[in-house]
Amino acid sequence: MSRAIALITGGSRGIGLGVAQELARSGFDVAITGRRPAEDAGVAQALASLEAHGGRAAYFASDVADLDQHEPLLDAVESALGGLDVLVNNAGVAPDVRADILEADAASFDRLISINLRGPYFLTQRAARRLVERRKAQPESRCSVVFVGSISADIASINRGDYCLSKAGIGMAAKLFATRLGEHGIPVYEVRPGIIATDMTAGVQEKYEKLFADGLAIEHRWGTPEDVGKAVAALARGDFPYATGQHIMIDGGLSTPRL
Repeated sequence: MSRAIALITGGSRGIGLGVAQELARSGFDVAITGRRPAEDAGVAQALASLEAHGGRAAYFASDVADLDQHEPLLDAVESALGGLDVLVNNAGVAPDVRADILEADAASFDRLISINLRGPYFLTQRAARRLVERRKAQPESRCSVVFVGSISADIASINRGDYCLSKAGIGMAAKLFATRLGEHGIPVYEVRPGIIATDMTAGVQEKYEKLFADGLAIEHRWGTPEDVGKAVAALARGDFPYATGQHIMIDGGLSTPRL
């Protein structure tokens, strides 16, 4: 049986690489994207770690914020790997500057929204058309879409309002595409990571070490890209049937109300 094919945006580092590694471990061929050139040493290391699981891996330099790059990216994935079964919308950025919402400027807002929300929304639109055709041609295909959101969809941070808004929008995007694609048997899910140890959170490590020690989350530790990857892989494998449109919290219990 041929291996299913997954595309993970922002898959060469951090949470995206953790997702790609777990999908490769689960028997998927994987395509990953990033804004680094393919010749970057980090890209080669990422591909080697993925191919070590016995499947194929390919990297494509692509900016999810540039809508004109979406169709060429999907064409390249299909040409290199033979199709597409799973789209994982992972690529995202933190604000350039954490600014109080009474002071934040529009330029930073527009940049972040274009990467974190506008880009994934329209990439999903274009990928979804192909997934519908794939399901028609190969009804046995386990096509799906997974959005990587954040606890920030629900938990307000007044010094990064643009990020919170982008993740709240991702939550609704998952529901919208789940509703639209349901008739085609294509489930759509969202995972919402909590505080995950990546390059994005490296600058606030000391702050969160203290917060974890003081009980920020039920599990007193940082989350890892592997934690998120395991959840995404389970969804992509079809381990959560009859659950389209749902989100899964990967936050160590951080968002659990407690007294």
